[in-house]
Amino acid sequence: MPVERILVVDDEEPIREVVCSMLQNAKYQCEQACSGAEALVKLKQDGNFQLVLTDLMMPELDGVGLLEVVRVQHKELPVVMVTAVHDISVALAAIRNGAYDYLLKPFEREQLLAVVRRALEANRLRVENRTYQLSLEALVDQRTTELRETIAELERSYDVTLEALGDALDLKDAETEGHSKRVTSFTMQIARAMGLTQDVIHTLARGAFLHDIGKMAIPDAILRKPTRLTPEETRLVQQHSYLGYRMLKKIPFLADAAEIVHAHQEHWDGSGYPRALKGEEIPLGSRIFAVADTLDAITSDRPYRPARSVEEARSEIRAWSGRQFDPAIVDVFLAIPASVWQDLHNEIHSRHEHFSYTEHLCKDPG
Repeated sequence: MPVERILVVDDEEPIREVVCSMLQNAKYQCEQACSGAEALVKLKQDGNFQLVLTDLMMPELDGVGLLEVVRVQHKELPVVMVTAVHDISVALAAIRNGAYDYLLKPFEREQLLAVVRRALEANRLRVENRTYQLSLEALVDQRTTELRETIAELERSYDVTLEALGDALDLKDAETEGHSKRVTSFTMQIARAMGLTQDVIHTLARGAFLHDIGKMAIPDAILRKPTRLTPEETRLVQQHSYLGYRMLKKIPFLADAAEIVHAHQEHWDGSGYPRALKGEEIPLGSRIFAVADTLDAITSDRPYRPARSVEEARSEIRAWSGRQFDPAIVDVFLAIPASVWQDLHNEIHSRHEHFSYTEHLCKDPG
């Protein structure tokens, strides 16, 4: 075990010699300083001391002054104050200023050694506790990083599964092929322009991508019917919002996305379905999606009409602001250049077979 080193500070050499002799006989290693100023020089030159034993009354820099500097420059170094002033208030003031303990002159050898042992043991425990704490913090950081990586990998696997579901829906409803990916991209663009956090955007993206998942429960004969739907068939198709909600709400990480799916056909003025929600009763994600969905519907080809321009879509969305759409979200949408929407549409169309929803979800928005 390394020998513990003690710096003895006193302006009287005979006292320093006696104290050092007592400590050395107890197997401690000692250095001497004749003043507080010299002690600071020694501490600066060699910081490997475990204790400072200093007299209170000294010229140049007294024990209190030394203590104040040590507390700033050598925070973990314990200081024991030695004083001939038999006034308890002086000793208490030293302790309040940061001294570990004090000794009254004259003192016996055993008194000195007892105080020194306590101070050194307290310092050892403090160092061990700090080392343990640092080790524990490092371990917690490591485990936290590993957990985050595991969660991120799990979420990536979830999103791959979602992409497969969306692709399956595209196959079922060929009329809107690529619609899920386009409307997800548009929804994310608006959400980013609104300054929403990345976690919120991920939730919105999942809700947008799966908004029509309830159509999996609608018969193909109705979804692909070339003629006008009957009122009963229309009511059945309108159930897809609720059916999709029921499918997703049982999956914990899709609980918030399920709420977006449930309300994605609601209108700002309360004229939508299935619950006729109005204004801010409609989840924010559903309100954002409504604008993105209409943009895609207008700018995409349909069997009964060709695609119209982004400018035409902007005009129609502006016209329905405050009725079908949240006016604040329409304002954000209209502030985004038309070229952005055309570029996103073209990118997804050109890469449709190889366009990954999960890659787009994680793409840097910058």
